[in-house]
Amino acid sequence: MSTPVPGWPDRPESDGQGPFAEQVTDLSGTDSPAPAAEVDVVVVAVPVEVPVPVEVPVPVEAGQPWTGTIIDAVPTTADEIAALALSVPDVTRLHAGRFGEVATYLSGRRVTGVKIGNDLIEVLVVVAGQIPVQRTAQSIHEAIAALVTTPVHVFIEDVAA
Repeated sequence: MSTPVPGWPDRPESDGQGPFAEQVTDLSGTDSPAPAAEVDVVVVAVPVEVPVPVEVPVPVEAGQPWTGTIIDAVPTTADEIAALALSVPDVTRLHAGRFGEVATYLSGRRVTGVKIGNDLIEVLVVVAGQIPVQRTAQSIHEAIAALVTTPVHVFIEDVAA
């Protein structure tokens, strides 16, 4: 029992009712087994290799075939990724996340809805809902993944009314 605080009422003892009552789930009559007292959980992480196609557009002067070699792909900027995401049909706008945390910060401005990290690119969008959401997300992913080698995660944050 805790020490009472002067001027504060004592906490009532639990009568099995109200907010301090112990929650009991009755599983009788179901096919679910009764919960065990202790359960050992083993998490196994299996790396999966996912090929990402990388096409690098190379400028060629009119009438001259390009015969050079590509050394490094040109880095893709947050503005280009945002433009690609917005060019997909049914995407109405980019979304900043629940607390406005998804953005790429640049000198004097930020690109909301695109977060470029060292190991991951996140893109959050709002869609109109005219096309199935999964197909829209896949189209966004394919458009961006064709330009970058970093894994891309696409999140549909909302459906515009």
